[in-house]
Amino acid sequence: MASDAAYPFAAASLGLADRFLAVRSLTLALAERLSDADATVQSMPDASPAKWHLAHTTWFFETFVLRDHVPGYRLHDERWPFLFNSYYEAEGQRHARHRRGMVTRPTMDEVRAYRAHVDAAMVAAIPDLVPDVAALVDLGCHHEQQHQELFVTDMLHLFSENPLEPAWYPAARKVPVAMPGPIGWIAGREGVVEIGHDGAGFAFDCEGPRHAALLAPHALADRTITNGEWIQFIADGGYRDARHWLADGWAWVKAEGIAAPLYWEERDGGWTRFGLDGRRAVDPAAPVTHVSFFEADAFASWAGARLPTEAEWEAAAEAHDPAGGNQMDEAGAVEPRPTASGPGLFGNVWEWTGSAYRPYPGFRAAEGAVGEYNGKFMSGQFVLRGGSCATPRGHVRASYRNFFYPHQRWQFTGVRLAKDL
Repeated sequence: MASDAAYPFAAASLGLADRFLAVRSLTLALAERLSDADATVQSMPDASPAKWHLAHTTWFFETFVLRDHVPGYRLHDERWPFLFNSYYEAEGQRHARHRRGMVTRPTMDEVRAYRAHVDAAMVAAIPDLVPDVAALVDLGCHHEQQHQELFVTDMLHLFSENPLEPAWYPAARKVPVAMPGPIGWIAGREGVVEIGHDGAGFAFDCEGPRHAALLAPHALADRTITNGEWIQFIADGGYRDARHWLADGWAWVKAEGIAAPLYWEERDGGWTRFGLDGRRAVDPAAPVTHVSFFEADAFASWAGARLPTEAEWEAAAEAHDPAGGNQMDEAGAVEPRPTASGPGLFGNVWEWTGSAYRPYPGFRAAEGAVGEYNGKFMSGQFVLRGGSCATPRGHVRASYRNFFYPHQRWQFTGVRLAKDL
Protein backbone atom coordinates (compact mmCIF):
# COMPACT_ATOMS: atom_id res chain seq x y z
CA MET A 1 0.00 0.00 0.00
CA ALA A 2 1.15 3.53 -0.68
CA SER A 3 2.19 5.71 2.25
CA ASP A 4 -0.11 8.25 3.90
CA ALA A 5 1.84 10.96 2.11
CA ALA A 6 0.82 9.42 -1.21
CA TYR A 7 -2.77 8.95 -0.11
CA PRO A 8 -3.57 12.18 1.70
CA PHE A 9 -7.05 11.54 3.04
CA ALA A 10 -5.79 8.51 4.96
CA ALA A 11 -3.90 10.89 7.23
CA ALA A 12 -5.71 13.85 8.77
CA SER A 13 -2.37 15.13 10.10
CA LEU A 14 -1.21 16.19 6.65
CA GLY A 15 -1.54 19.89 5.95
CA LEU A 16 -3.86 21.15 3.23
CA ALA A 17 -1.01 21.99 0.84
CA ASP A 18 0.49 18.52 1.22
CA ARG A 19 -2.88 16.85 0.64
CA PHE A 20 -3.45 19.06 -2.39
CA LEU A 21 -0.10 18.11 -3.92
CA ALA A 22 -0.56 14.41 -3.19
CA VAL A 23 -3.91 14.33 -4.97
CA ARG A 24 -2.54 16.28 -7.91
CA SER A 25 0.45 13.92 -8.17
CA LEU A 26 -1.70 10.81 -8.39
CA THR A 27 -3.66 12.23 -11.32
CA LEU A 28 -0.42 12.84 -13.20
CA ALA A 29 0.78 9.34 -12.34
CA LEU A 30 -2.40 7.86 -13.82
CA ALA A 31 -1.57 9.57 -17.11
CA GLU A 32 2.06 8.47 -17.33
CA ARG A 33 1.41 5.43 -19.54
CA LEU A 34 -0.79 7.28 -22.02
CA SER A 35 0.16 8.65 -25.40
CA ASP A 36 -1.22 12.00 -26.52
CA ALA A 37 -3.63 10.07 -28.74
CA ASP A 38 -4.77 7.89 -25.83
CA ALA A 39 -5.45 10.99 -23.78
CA THR A 40 -7.39 12.87 -26.46
CA VAL A 41 -9.99 10.37 -27.72
CA GLN A 42 -13.51 10.24 -26.28
CA SER A 43 -15.13 6.80 -26.57
CA MET A 44 -18.72 7.79 -25.73
CA PRO A 45 -20.64 10.84 -24.46
CA ASP A 46 -20.67 9.54 -20.86
CA ALA A 47 -16.86 9.36 -20.80
CA SER A 48 -14.33 12.16 -21.07
CA PRO A 49 -10.80 12.15 -22.52
CA ALA A 50 -7.98 11.75 -20.04
CA LYS A 51 -6.56 15.10 -21.12
CA TRP A 52 -9.88 16.76 -20.32
CA HIS A 53 -9.89 15.26 -16.81
CA LEU A 54 -6.38 16.63 -16.23
CA ALA A 55 -7.40 20.09 -17.38
CA HIS A 56 -10.90 20.26 -15.87
CA THR A 57 -9.70 19.47 -12.36
CA THR A 58 -7.12 22.23 -12.81
CA TRP A 59 -9.77 24.65 -14.06
CA PHE A 60 -11.75 23.97 -10.88
CA PHE A 61 -8.94 25.23 -8.64
CA GLU A 62 -8.02 28.08 -10.97
CA THR A 63 -11.62 29.29 -11.16
CA PHE A 64 -13.09 28.83 -7.72
CA VAL A 65 -9.95 29.53 -5.67
CA LEU A 66 -7.32 31.49 -7.61
CA ARG A 67 -9.52 33.64 -9.84
CA ASP A 68 -12.12 34.38 -7.20
CA HIS A 69 -10.01 34.70 -4.06
CA VAL A 70 -6.36 35.47 -4.86
CA PRO A 71 -5.80 39.14 -5.75
CA GLY A 72 -3.71 39.69 -8.83
CA TYR A 73 -4.00 36.15 -10.21
CA ARG A 74 -4.26 36.05 -14.00
CA LEU A 75 -5.71 33.10 -15.91
CA HIS A 76 -3.15 30.80 -17.50
CA ASP A 77 -5.06 31.05 -20.80
CA GLU A 78 -8.28 33.04 -21.09
CA ARG A 79 -9.59 30.68 -23.82
CA TRP A 80 -9.45 27.53 -21.74
CA PRO A 81 -12.38 28.03 -19.32
CA PHE A 82 -14.69 27.51 -22.32
CA LEU A 83 -12.99 24.16 -23.00
CA PHE A 84 -12.75 22.82 -19.46
CA ASN A 85 -15.87 23.98 -17.64
CA SER A 86 -17.99 20.86 -17.16
CA TYR A 87 -21.60 21.81 -16.34
CA TYR A 88 -21.51 25.05 -14.34
CA GLU A 89 -24.16 27.29 -15.89
CA ALA A 90 -23.03 30.15 -13.67
CA GLU A 91 -19.66 30.06 -15.45
CA GLY A 92 -21.21 30.73 -18.85
CA GLN A 93 -20.79 29.08 -22.24
CA ARG A 94 -18.78 25.87 -22.54
CA HIS A 95 -17.72 23.26 -25.06
CA ALA A 96 -20.32 20.53 -25.60
CA ARG A 97 -19.69 17.48 -23.44
CA HIS A 98 -20.11 14.95 -26.24
CA ARG A 99 -17.48 16.78 -28.33
CA ARG A 100 -14.65 16.85 -25.80
CA GLY A 101 -12.74 14.39 -27.95
CA MET A 102 -12.45 17.06 -30.66
CA VAL A 103 -10.11 19.13 -28.49
CA THR A 104 -6.83 17.96 -30.02
CA ARG A 105 -5.18 21.16 -28.80
CA PRO A 106 -3.91 22.03 -26.22
CA THR A 107 -1.54 19.09 -26.19
CA MET A 108 -0.87 16.90 -23.17
CA ASP A 109 2.39 18.74 -22.54
CA GLU A 110 0.53 22.06 -22.57
CA VAL A 111 -2.05 20.68 -20.14
CA ARG A 112 0.73 19.45 -17.85
CA ALA A 113 2.25 22.94 -17.96
CA TYR A 114 -1.19 24.36 -17.07
CA ARG A 115 -1.33 22.05 -14.07
CA ALA A 116 2.16 23.09 -12.96
CA HIS A 117 1.25 26.78 -13.26
CA VAL A 118 -1.91 26.38 -11.18
CA ASP A 119 -0.25 24.09 -8.64
CA ALA A 120 2.49 26.62 -7.96
CA ALA A 121 -0.05 29.41 -7.50
CA MET A 122 -2.16 27.25 -5.21
CA VAL A 123 0.74 26.23 -2.97
CA ALA A 124 1.71 29.89 -2.64
CA ALA A 125 -1.86 30.90 -1.83
CA ILE A 126 -2.99 28.14 0.56
CA PRO A 127 -1.25 29.43 3.73
CA ASP A 128 -3.14 32.73 3.52
CA LEU A 129 -6.61 31.46 2.61
CA VAL A 130 -9.48 32.17 4.99
CA PRO A 131 -11.35 29.06 6.25
CA ASP A 132 -14.23 29.28 3.79
CA VAL A 133 -11.82 29.37 0.84
CA ALA A 134 -9.64 26.63 2.32
CA ALA A 135 -12.83 24.54 2.38
CA LEU A 136 -13.08 25.07 -1.39
CA VAL A 137 -9.57 23.61 -1.74
CA ASP A 138 -10.70 20.59 0.26
CA LEU A 139 -13.75 20.27 -1.99
CA GLY A 140 -11.51 20.52 -5.04
CA CYS A 141 -9.28 17.71 -3.77
CA HIS A 142 -12.25 15.40 -3.27
CA HIS A 143 -13.59 16.51 -6.65
CA GLU A 144 -10.29 15.52 -8.25
CA GLN A 145 -10.44 12.12 -6.54
CA GLN A 146 -13.82 11.60 -8.19
CA HIS A 147 -12.19 12.39 -11.51
CA GLN A 148 -9.36 9.97 -10.79
CA GLU A 149 -11.91 7.18 -10.66
CA LEU A 150 -13.61 8.48 -13.80
CA PHE A 151 -10.18 8.70 -15.44
CA VAL A 152 -9.63 4.97 -14.85
CA THR A 153 -13.10 3.84 -15.93
CA ASP A 154 -13.14 6.12 -18.96
CA MET A 155 -9.79 4.76 -20.12
CA LEU A 156 -11.04 1.21 -19.64
CA HIS A 157 -13.98 1.96 -21.89
CA LEU A 158 -11.74 3.65 -24.45
CA PHE A 159 -9.33 0.71 -24.66
CA SER A 160 -12.25 -1.72 -24.93
CA GLU A 161 -13.24 0.04 -28.16
CA ASN A 162 -9.83 -0.66 -29.71
CA PRO A 163 -9.95 -3.91 -31.76
CA LEU A 164 -6.48 -4.77 -30.45
CA GLU A 165 -7.84 -4.72 -26.88
CA PRO A 166 -4.62 -3.31 -25.44
CA ALA A 167 -3.78 -3.72 -21.76
CA TRP A 168 -3.22 -0.48 -19.92
CA TYR A 169 -1.27 -2.26 -17.19
CA PRO A 170 0.37 -5.68 -17.43
CA ALA A 171 -0.66 -8.16 -14.76
CA ALA A 172 0.55 -11.58 -13.70
CA ARG A 173 -1.51 -14.67 -14.49
CA LYS A 174 -4.19 -14.97 -11.87
CA VAL A 175 -4.19 -17.81 -9.36
CA PRO A 176 -7.64 -19.44 -9.20
CA VAL A 177 -9.53 -18.75 -5.98
CA ALA A 178 -12.07 -21.13 -4.48
CA MET A 179 -15.67 -20.13 -4.98
CA PRO A 180 -17.27 -18.64 -1.88
CA GLY A 181 -19.99 -20.62 -0.17
CA PRO A 182 -23.69 -19.78 -0.41
CA ILE A 183 -24.75 -16.29 0.53
CA GLY A 184 -25.29 -15.73 4.23
CA TRP A 185 -27.73 -13.18 5.59
CA ILE A 186 -27.02 -10.56 8.25
CA ALA A 187 -30.02 -9.06 10.00
CA GLY A 188 -30.02 -5.28 9.71
CA ARG A 189 -30.96 -2.62 12.19
CA GLU A 190 -34.66 -1.98 12.74
CA GLY A 191 -36.76 0.98 13.74
CA VAL A 192 -35.71 4.61 13.61
CA VAL A 193 -32.07 5.19 12.69
CA GLU A 194 -30.04 8.27 11.81
CA ILE A 195 -28.39 8.44 8.39
CA GLY A 196 -26.51 11.14 6.53
CA HIS A 197 -23.29 12.96 7.33
CA ASP A 198 -22.94 14.02 10.96
CA GLY A 199 -20.92 17.15 10.26
CA ALA A 200 -17.50 15.82 11.31
CA GLY A 201 -14.93 16.08 8.51
CA PHE A 202 -15.51 16.52 4.82
CA ALA A 203 -18.69 15.49 3.01
CA PHE A 204 -20.41 16.50 -0.22
CA ASP A 205 -23.56 18.55 0.19
CA CYS A 206 -25.85 15.71 -0.94
CA GLU A 207 -24.77 13.57 2.05
CA GLY A 208 -26.74 15.71 4.49
CA PRO A 209 -28.51 16.82 6.52
CA ARG A 210 -28.42 13.90 8.93
CA HIS A 211 -31.96 12.76 9.50
CA ALA A 212 -34.15 9.96 10.79
CA ALA A 213 -35.11 6.96 8.65
CA LEU A 214 -37.42 4.10 9.54
CA LEU A 215 -36.15 0.59 8.79
CA ALA A 216 -38.44 -2.44 8.63
CA PRO A 217 -37.02 -5.87 9.57
CA HIS A 218 -34.57 -6.89 6.84
CA ALA A 219 -31.29 -8.63 6.13
CA LEU A 220 -28.34 -7.88 3.85
CA ALA A 221 -26.26 -10.46 2.04
CA ASP A 222 -22.86 -11.05 3.60
CA ARG A 223 -21.11 -10.50 0.26
CA THR A 224 -21.69 -9.22 -3.23
CA ILE A 225 -22.80 -11.38 -6.17
CA THR A 226 -20.01 -13.23 -7.98
CA ASN A 227 -19.34 -13.72 -11.66
CA GLY A 228 -20.13 -17.41 -11.21
CA GLU A 229 -23.58 -16.60 -9.89
CA TRP A 230 -24.13 -14.17 -12.75
CA ILE A 231 -23.24 -16.90 -15.24
CA GLN A 232 -26.00 -19.00 -13.68
CA PHE A 233 -28.41 -16.10 -14.20
CA ILE A 234 -27.41 -15.94 -17.87
CA ALA A 235 -27.68 -19.72 -18.32
CA ASP A 236 -31.14 -19.69 -16.78
CA GLY A 237 -32.33 -17.21 -19.40
CA GLY A 238 -32.20 -14.19 -17.12
CA TYR A 239 -31.70 -11.77 -19.99
CA ARG A 240 -34.55 -13.35 -21.95
CA ASP A 241 -37.23 -13.51 -19.25
CA ALA A 242 -39.32 -10.34 -19.04
CA ARG A 243 -40.78 -11.38 -15.68
CA HIS A 244 -37.67 -10.22 -13.84
CA TRP A 245 -37.27 -6.85 -15.52
CA LEU A 246 -38.69 -3.40 -14.94
CA ALA A 247 -40.46 -2.15 -18.05
CA ASP A 248 -37.75 0.41 -18.82
CA GLY A 249 -35.08 -2.20 -18.23
CA TRP A 250 -36.73 -4.73 -20.53
CA ALA A 251 -37.04 -2.09 -23.24
CA TRP A 252 -33.33 -1.31 -22.79
CA VAL A 253 -32.34 -5.00 -23.02
CA LYS A 254 -34.25 -5.45 -26.26
CA ALA A 255 -33.20 -2.17 -27.85
CA GLU A 256 -29.49 -2.59 -27.03
CA GLY A 257 -29.24 -6.38 -27.37
CA ILE A 258 -27.95 -6.76 -23.82
CA ALA A 259 -27.04 -10.35 -22.93
CA ALA A 260 -24.20 -10.10 -20.37
CA PRO A 261 -22.32 -7.52 -18.28
CA LEU A 262 -20.37 -4.85 -20.11
CA TYR A 263 -17.00 -6.06 -21.44
CA TRP A 264 -18.04 -9.75 -21.36
CA GLU A 265 -17.78 -11.94 -24.46
CA GLU A 266 -18.13 -15.67 -25.04
CA ARG A 267 -14.96 -17.03 -26.62
CA ASP A 268 -13.92 -20.65 -27.12
CA GLY A 269 -16.83 -21.93 -25.09
CA GLY A 270 -16.31 -19.73 -22.02
CA TRP A 271 -16.95 -16.24 -20.76
CA THR A 272 -14.18 -13.65 -20.97
CA ARG A 273 -14.02 -10.07 -19.79
CA PHE A 274 -11.96 -7.06 -20.86
CA GLY A 275 -10.14 -5.21 -18.10
CA LEU A 276 -7.26 -2.84 -17.61
CA ASP A 277 -4.99 -5.89 -17.96
CA GLY A 278 -6.53 -6.86 -21.31
CA ARG A 279 -8.94 -9.68 -22.12
CA ARG A 280 -8.92 -12.63 -19.77
CA ALA A 281 -11.19 -15.45 -18.66
CA VAL A 282 -13.94 -14.40 -16.26
CA ASP A 283 -12.99 -15.27 -12.68
CA PRO A 284 -16.08 -16.98 -11.27
CA ALA A 285 -15.11 -16.14 -7.68
CA ALA A 286 -14.69 -12.41 -8.26
CA PRO A 287 -17.54 -9.94 -7.77
CA VAL A 288 -19.58 -9.27 -10.88
CA THR A 289 -19.15 -5.72 -12.11
CA HIS A 290 -20.11 -3.36 -14.94
CA VAL A 291 -23.82 -4.11 -14.55
CA SER A 292 -26.57 -1.52 -14.73
CA PHE A 293 -29.28 -0.83 -12.17
CA PHE A 294 -31.68 -2.55 -14.55
CA GLU A 295 -29.53 -5.69 -14.52
CA ALA A 296 -29.00 -5.55 -10.76
CA ASP A 297 -32.72 -5.27 -10.14
CA ALA A 298 -33.50 -8.12 -12.55
CA PHE A 299 -30.91 -10.38 -10.91
CA ALA A 300 -32.38 -9.63 -7.49
CA SER A 301 -35.84 -10.56 -8.77
CA TRP A 302 -34.49 -13.79 -10.29
CA ALA A 303 -32.78 -14.62 -6.99
CA GLY A 304 -35.97 -14.07 -4.99
CA ALA A 305 -34.55 -11.02 -3.24
CA ARG A 306 -34.31 -7.27 -3.76
CA LEU A 307 -31.75 -4.48 -3.70
CA PRO A 308 -31.07 -2.79 -0.37
CA THR A 309 -32.27 0.73 0.30
CA GLU A 310 -29.54 3.29 0.87
CA ALA A 311 -30.71 3.70 4.48
CA GLU A 312 -30.35 -0.05 5.09
CA TRP A 313 -26.90 -0.03 3.52
CA GLU A 314 -25.66 3.01 5.45
CA ALA A 315 -27.00 1.75 8.77
CA ALA A 316 -24.97 -1.44 8.26
CA ALA A 317 -21.86 0.32 6.94
CA GLU A 318 -21.42 2.69 9.87
CA ALA A 319 -19.82 -0.14 11.86
CA HIS A 320 -17.18 -0.82 9.18
CA ASP A 321 -13.91 0.88 8.24
CA PRO A 322 -14.42 2.91 5.05
CA ALA A 323 -10.69 2.69 4.29
CA GLY A 324 -10.87 -1.10 4.14
CA GLY A 325 -11.41 -3.38 1.21
CA ASN A 326 -10.01 -3.32 -2.30
CA GLN A 327 -9.63 0.36 -3.26
CA MET A 328 -7.14 2.23 -5.43
CA ASP A 329 -3.85 2.84 -3.66
CA GLU A 330 -1.63 3.88 -6.55
CA ALA A 331 -1.50 4.30 -10.30
CA GLY A 332 -1.60 0.63 -11.16
CA ALA A 333 -4.00 -2.01 -12.41
CA VAL A 334 -7.34 -2.06 -10.63
CA GLU A 335 -9.80 -4.95 -10.66
CA PRO A 336 -12.43 -6.38 -8.31
CA ARG A 337 -10.98 -9.25 -6.30
CA PRO A 338 -12.55 -12.20 -4.52
CA THR A 339 -13.06 -11.32 -0.86
CA ALA A 340 -11.60 -13.62 1.77
CA SER A 341 -14.20 -13.04 4.47
CA GLY A 342 -16.59 -10.52 5.95
CA PRO A 343 -19.28 -8.37 4.36
CA GLY A 344 -16.82 -6.19 2.43
CA LEU A 345 -19.05 -3.13 2.41
CA PHE A 346 -16.30 -0.85 1.10
CA GLY A 347 -14.27 -1.26 -2.08
CA ASN A 348 -14.31 -3.77 -4.95
CA VAL A 349 -17.58 -2.65 -6.61
CA TRP A 350 -20.07 0.16 -6.15
CA GLU A 351 -23.27 -1.44 -4.88
CA TRP A 352 -26.56 -0.47 -6.48
CA THR A 353 -29.34 0.38 -4.07
CA GLY A 354 -33.05 0.54 -4.80
CA SER A 355 -33.15 4.19 -3.73
CA ALA A 356 -33.68 7.08 -6.09
CA TYR A 357 -31.13 9.88 -5.87
CA ARG A 358 -33.21 12.62 -4.29
CA PRO A 359 -32.48 15.31 -1.69
CA TYR A 360 -32.60 14.48 1.99
CA PRO A 361 -35.13 16.37 4.16
CA GLY A 362 -33.86 19.90 4.70
CA PHE A 363 -31.30 19.82 1.86
CA ARG A 364 -30.31 23.21 0.51
CA ALA A 365 -27.85 23.76 -2.32
CA ALA A 366 -24.96 26.11 -1.60
CA GLU A 367 -24.98 29.63 -2.97
CA GLY A 368 -23.05 30.36 -6.15
CA ALA A 369 -21.64 28.09 -8.83
CA VAL A 370 -20.50 25.38 -6.41
CA GLY A 371 -24.16 24.90 -5.52
CA GLU A 372 -24.49 23.21 -8.92
CA TYR A 373 -22.15 20.41 -7.79
CA ASN A 374 -24.79 17.81 -6.87
CA GLY A 375 -28.25 19.18 -6.28
CA LYS A 376 -29.30 19.75 -9.86
CA PHE A 377 -28.68 16.09 -10.72
CA MET A 378 -31.26 14.75 -8.27
CA SER A 379 -33.57 13.42 -10.96
CA GLY A 380 -33.87 10.03 -12.66
CA GLN A 381 -30.79 8.47 -11.08
CA PHE A 382 -30.19 5.75 -8.48
CA VAL A 383 -27.83 5.69 -5.51
CA LEU A 384 -24.76 3.46 -5.25
CA ARG A 385 -22.76 2.93 -2.09
CA GLY A 386 -19.39 1.75 -0.87
CA GLY A 387 -16.75 2.67 -3.45
CA SER A 388 -14.89 0.37 -5.82
CA CYS A 389 -11.46 -0.91 -6.74
CA ALA A 390 -11.01 2.33 -8.72
CA THR A 391 -11.99 4.64 -5.83
CA PRO A 392 -8.95 6.32 -4.23
CA ARG A 393 -8.58 4.98 -0.70
CA GLY A 394 -9.75 7.48 1.89
CA HIS A 395 -12.32 9.06 -0.43
CA VAL A 396 -15.52 7.26 0.64
CA ARG A 397 -17.40 7.01 3.94
CA ALA A 398 -20.64 5.41 5.13
CA SER A 399 -22.69 8.47 4.13
CA TYR A 400 -21.17 8.80 0.63
CA ARG A 401 -23.82 8.83 -2.13
CA ASN A 402 -22.73 7.99 -5.66
CA PHE A 403 -25.37 8.16 -8.38
CA PHE A 404 -25.87 7.11 -11.98
CA TYR A 405 -28.66 6.66 -14.47
CA PRO A 406 -30.20 3.16 -14.42
CA HIS A 407 -28.77 2.09 -17.79
CA GLN A 408 -25.16 3.14 -17.10
CA ARG A 409 -22.59 0.47 -16.35
CA TRP A 410 -19.11 1.59 -17.40
CA GLN A 411 -18.24 2.18 -13.74
CA PHE A 412 -17.26 -0.70 -11.43
CA THR A 413 -20.84 -1.35 -10.36
CA GLY A 414 -22.04 -4.55 -8.67
CA VAL A 415 -24.81 -6.12 -6.63
CA ARG A 416 -25.50 -6.92 -2.98
CA LEU A 417 -28.87 -8.50 -2.24
CA ALA A 418 -31.31 -7.70 0.54
CA LYS A 419 -34.51 -9.32 1.72
CA ASP A 420 -37.40 -8.57 4.05
CA LEU A 421 -37.69 -10.48 7.31
